[in-house]
Amino acid sequence: MAVPQRRISKTQKRKRRTHFKLHAPAMAVCPNCGELTLSHQVCKSCGFYKGKLVVEPKPEKEAAE
Repeated sequence: MAVPQRRISKTQKRKRRTHFKLHAPAMAVCPNCGELTLSHQVCKSCGFYKGKLVVEPKPEKEAAE
């Protein structure tokens, strides 16, 4: 089992961890409806992908008054 020879200093540890961060997902504009969608994914609002209807969009629920 590997055992560290020396204690890692705070600076070295923090330098190593500078790359551990979250990135915003790549968003693209849907050419059909103009909504922002994830790249290479079916548009959730209209159901189109690469100009073709792939998924029938779900009807929006209307508020009962």
